[in-house]
Amino acid sequence: MGSKIIKKLVTEDGAEYYGYGFGFDCERVCELVFNTSMVGYQEIISDPSYTDQAVIMTYPLIGNYGVADEDYETKTPTIGGLIVREYNDLPSNFRYTKTLSEVMEEYKIPGIEGIDTRRLARSVRDLGSRRGIITFGETPVSAAIDTINKTPVPHDAVARVSCKKRWYSRTANARYNVVAIDCGIKHNIIRSLNARGCNVTVMPFSTPAEEVVKCKPDGVFLSNGPGNPEDVTPVIELVKKLRGKYPIFGICLGHQLISLALGADTYKLKFGHRGGNHPVKNLETGKIEITSQNHSYAVSEQSLAGTGLVVTHKNILDGTIEGVKDEQDRIFSVQYHPESAPGPQDSAYLFDRFIALMEGK
Repeated sequence: MGSKIIKKLVTEDGAEYYGYGFGFDCERVCELVFNTSMVGYQEIISDPSYTDQAVIMTYPLIGNYGVADEDYETKTPTIGGLIVREYNDLPSNFRYTKTLSEVMEEYKIPGIEGIDTRRLARSVRDLGSRRGIITFGETPVSAAIDTINKTPVPHDAVARVSCKKRWYSRTANARYNVVAIDCGIKHNIIRSLNARGCNVTVMPFSTPAEEVVKCKPDGVFLSNGPGNPEDVTPVIELVKKLRGKYPIFGICLGHQLISLALGADTYKLKFGHRGGNHPVKNLETGKIEITSQNHSYAVSEQSLAGTGLVVTHKNILDGTIEGVKDEQDRIFSVQYHPESAPGPQDSAYLFDRFIALMEGK
């Protein structure tokens, strides 16, 4: 990496964290969130749901296995920034093709290492998610806070990360055709559908219902994605028009959009859920699933009355809704990521449930 550049993180309430820069050398204002995963930093930096967010990794050593070409969750990473305790620029892994810093330079992602991530993560946990700026060491705190205040909060994140035209992911001996609405879709979702015999047509988030109908799908999938679900009105309208016509499966943002379309409300969590170790209870089986999560918003349980939606999964830690279904209209969704890569795999059965709905069982 050469000589280290002194950088610092300044939060909107004036706290300073000094460290060293890696990745792209720039100043960036982001929402600060933390992730409790022990592995998977490549999947995290390439997950479109982290658009405009700087992710604090609570696991202390990041970069030690490099980055592999096959493991990206999107072709063009859009994460706001990465904040780590210790960055390793000498990976040990026979699969690696680039270092993490090289990839972050390529996609203009700033990083800061060497700060007390335990203190910072506790601050976000106790005070809630808020904005901060990765800036240069000599920047006065007053100037940093001024820049944060002058930077508008973006509301177009899904429009920026969604594909601009439809594309296809086909598989041998396909049995089903699935239309996936791309709000920032992770590639492992597409791989999971392909592995179960689905040809997938990935379409932009602004696709009207009539275009989906022309594809003659067996089922419709709504993807994860960044930002406030209430901003994604085209997909909410799409669900209203397609309700009852096809099996519909939603993950993460897709779960929130289904709930909004059917008349429920969403709200922003204090600091969200991010990481591969969140326990969720399946209310239908009584089993506990260890899940991978990445979201800032949740569905209000009180608002579900009269929507036709029934709660199927709940978070053990805070009681938030993690899954809903409407059996009559063949709609179901979960707040977490059953396709999670690199893991856990407890919830992969949800893709099989979608296949069963398309089979008409």
